[in-house]
Amino acid sequence: MVSETLMKIVSPCWKPSVEGGNSSRGGDASGRVDGLLWYKDSGRHINGEFSMAVIQANKLLEDRSQLESGPLSSFESGPVGTFVGIYDGHGGPEAAEFINDRLFNNMKTFHGAEFIPDNQGVSAEIINKAFVETEEEFLSLVKKQWLIKPQIASVGSCCLVGIICCGLLYIANAGDSRVVLGRTEKTHKEVKAVQLSSEHNASIESVREELHLLHPNDPHIVVLKHKVWRVKGVIQVSRSLGDAYLKKTEFNREPLLPKFRLPEPFHKPILQAEPAIVVHKLYPEDQFLIFASDGLWEYISNQEAVDLVHSCPRNGIARKLVKAALHEAARKREMRYTDLKKIDRGVRRHFHDDITVIVLFLDSHLISRSPSHGPMLSIRGGSGIHPRC
Repeated sequence: MVSETLMKIVSPCWKPSVEGGNSSRGGDASGRVDGLLWYKDSGRHINGEFSMAVIQANKLLEDRSQLESGPLSSFESGPVGTFVGIYDGHGGPEAAEFINDRLFNNMKTFHGAEFIPDNQGVSAEIINKAFVETEEEFLSLVKKQWLIKPQIASVGSCCLVGIICCGLLYIANAGDSRVVLGRTEKTHKEVKAVQLSSEHNASIESVREELHLLHPNDPHIVVLKHKVWRVKGVIQVSRSLGDAYLKKTEFNREPLLPKFRLPEPFHKPILQAEPAIVVHKLYPEDQFLIFASDGLWEYISNQEAVDLVHSCPRNGIARKLVKAALHEAARKREMRYTDLKKIDRGVRRHFHDDITVIVLFLDSHLISRSPSHGPMLSIRGGSGIHPRC
């Protein structure tokens, strides 16, 4: 059930959603902007409904996201489905923006090149190839811009992808964004939270163990710095796209800023770009998916998020999740939510991170039909609150 604290925060759930004065079912095709908030309260994808929201905290929004519904292949009679991407940038927005432009198209291209008529779905191999290709393309861009824009070598992004196709859900993750499934428990008549993604953050013991196994001759591969575990003392995530300065030693030298340069050269990439991939068969009990950058999960537990989505109307639910996180961020700083909302971007980062949320509702009848067509959709989260890089 929804906790008492969350109930107070989201009591407007059962009233028409009018915050910002521009909310309506479906809304504008490209979403709407209210100050630092971007939202698309409701829309339809091939497998059901969705809701999206983004709140900016950094001076430049570093989160990017997309929802694509329709063909998943460049091959004319390839499969259709829904693609979700959450790209949580760090060091700047360039890597997340690049992934937003390239990853989905790379996946469609690889699928078209390897399309087999008897196999209408996607595959973990194709998804992995799309990640690797996107990484190689971005590192090539870094090399081209190295002398005129060396700081681009220190820019990277976490990357969480979800694909629904032919009754299967593919989850690919590099970094610490998260996707949580809301599943009906028949015996208890409740909706249980099931985390589907594994995270790659040095704060997790198994991640530190993996790093030590990959770098057995480096006793400083993970360092506890100011009570936070960091890879080489500089970054929390162990997998990302970009971060060229931790992938290739040629970018870990001048003219890169000294704070990013390691004291000794390295002979293999310190961070990985390959995602952890899981494949989940969808069942009628699977009600919805919550994709979000780590800014949400810092303040809301998996079960609290699922309870909130289950208890409130679908329209505007992503915005409600963002609001719940901001209420909790304000409470932890012993300030009022209304005062937090007045803080401008940049300074706002001291109170919370950029937050991106995409909620996908799953219609089991649509999923079981494996449609050959449906609502065509392409939407980018945050459009209008950030300039293109």
